[in-house]
Amino acid sequence: MNVTFNNRDPVYLQVVRHFKEQIATGRLAAGQEIPSRRELAGVLQINPNTVQRSYKEMEEQKLITTEGNSPSRITTDEQVLNSIREELIQEAVDSFVASVKNIAVPVDELLHIVKLRYEAEQARK
Repeated sequence: MNVTFNNRDPVYLQVVRHFKEQIATGRLAAGQEIPSRRELAGVLQINPNTVQRSYKEMEEQKLITTEGNSPSRITTDEQVLNSIREELIQEAVDSFVASVKNIAVPVDELLHIVKLRYEAEQARK
């Protein structure tokens, strides 16, 4: 598990976002067991309390389930799983629009540029 942390956002929210990205891309499947809190803290080299806060947040968002002493698992709720991808796309689009709105580029030109960049990135993979 490789997470690059930034200095802007709280670490626990960056961990939550990482899990959302892993779910949205299919790297984590519905019902899949995830590392224990201590194990993840060791792998990411962060405080176990930070991981605990991340897991608590993911449980509140219904991204993961934890029953008793059993390992935490990715939710199997299809509605939640589908909403994760939509949420990430919407966040990216909102950020992009906010960063280009003052340039006043016509929408057609902007879409053309985005399409070319996206296709170039996909070709590199």
